[in-house]
Amino acid sequence: MEFSSASPAETEAVAGRLARELAAGDVVTVSGELGSGKTTFVRGACREFGITAHVTSPTFTVGHRYPGDPDVSHLDLFRFQGVSAAEWGDLEPYFEDAICFVEWPEAAAGALPPVRVEVRLSHMDPTHRLITLESSEEALLDGIFGGADSRF
Repeated sequence: MEFSSASPAETEAVAGRLARELAAGDVVTVSGELGSGKTTFVRGACREFGITAHVTSPTFTVGHRYPGDPDVSHLDLFRFQGVSAAEWGDLEPYFEDAICFVEWPEAAAGALPPVRVEVRLSHMDPTHRLITLESSEEALLDGIFGGADSRF
């Protein structure tokens, strides 16, 4: 399913609608080039859960956990070339009793728990983003977004 976003607010709105159907234990991967809106997307989901904390990219800290209903974990694996067993031990607690959004998930290929939704963001032009959502649960996205690709 694809959406065109003309602003950060529209990107956050798409994330918020998706977030309404997520629960603790769900994993959402968020991919895209630098500056495509990955953290903006995660911020929109956090707002849906009543999280008012400043949501920032955890590139240098690797992960943030935001208390909410439910908690939201936000990982950024940009600096990883892969995830070793020892590194996974450090990351694993972020997945416990939380919805976990993982930026740059390619670094953890094969190590992540089952992914419920894959999000890809790309630049259409300097002010517009293409947001692509995929899930093995076809009814999930159709139920949220009415089954139609559109400009949000």
